[in-house]
Amino acid sequence: MDSATQNPLVLVLAVCVLLAIGAAVWMYLQKKKTQNLKSRFGPEYDKALGDHHDRSRAETDLQKRAARVERFHIHALDGAERSAFTEDWRREQSLFVDDPRAAVGHADLLVQNVMQRRGYPSGEFEQNALDLSVDHPRVVENYRAAHEVALRDREGKASTEDLRKAMVSYRALFDDLLGVTADRPEEVRK
Repeated sequence: MDSATQNPLVLVLAVCVLLAIGAAVWMYLQKKKTQNLKSRFGPEYDKALGDHHDRSRAETDLQKRAARVERFHIHALDGAERSAFTEDWRREQSLFVDDPRAAVGHADLLVQNVMQRRGYPSGEFEQNALDLSVDHPRVVENYRAAHEVALRDREGKASTEDLRKAMVSYRALFDDLLGVTADRPEEVRK
């Protein structure tokens, strides 16, 4: 082969190698992004994937949620606030014995109050759940389950056992919001 034939061949090979390297880097970055989102969102990643039926759309949704919540001024409660909310919860829990329906309604309001005090904006339930999923992905499903029971109760379709389960679910989220749980996935932003 003469040098005129080798130069285009070398150029084509160089371009192919660069394209292969670029594709490998892109695939690595995509895999890393997916791993990071799975790690951060846990079960909420799978829920988003089920809701969107498309990995790219699910991941975009999760990234948008995280970006939205990053704009909030989420902060931990101080000791006095935590104590006051804990006492409020004890009162609601004791109310459950005499009036389970009222206790569940009050528990929902108490969770919303803690969220607001921590810096989450108040809004519709579904937006609240999406916002919570960013910092509390392992307990946000409790919030959804408890809310579903509260809705069924308004229609007179929730049993006392359903209401008990709702209180347990609200309690898991409440404890996580207060920072009571030992395994908190949240990093409090300042």
